[in-house]
Amino acid sequence: MDITPAPSPDQMRVEAYGNGGFRITGTRHEGSVLVFPDRVAPWAVASPTEITADDFAAVIECAPPVEVLLIGTGTTVRRLRAVDRAALEKCFGVDVMTTGAACRTYNVLLAEDRRVAAALIAVD
Repeated sequence: MDITPAPSPDQMRVEAYGNGGFRITGTRHEGSVLVFPDRVAPWAVASPTEITADDFAAVIECAPPVEVLLIGTGTTVRRLRAVDRAALEKCFGVDVMTTGAACRTYNVLLAEDRRVAAALIAVD
């Protein structure tokens, strides 16, 4: 019995990552990205050491609001500064992981119709 819900054709699913970008619902995106269920936006962050709470304005302002933000920090997990994490957690749940894990987790939560967003640093 297949219990995996069929994805909606208009949802932004991460299909592949690597080589400096992502394939999301059939379209190649170069560099780091913010992925929402209904759209993809470039994200001007190339390294986890650059991340601040200000980099998530588009996620904070999202309507309807995001429940969970997944942050993919490249090939290794890099923790956010405590002050930045605290600022984000006032708005939604935050989970930091490798970019690959964030891509997979995003797709699972999307299939469950959760209001999820992913901030993904591109990897080679």
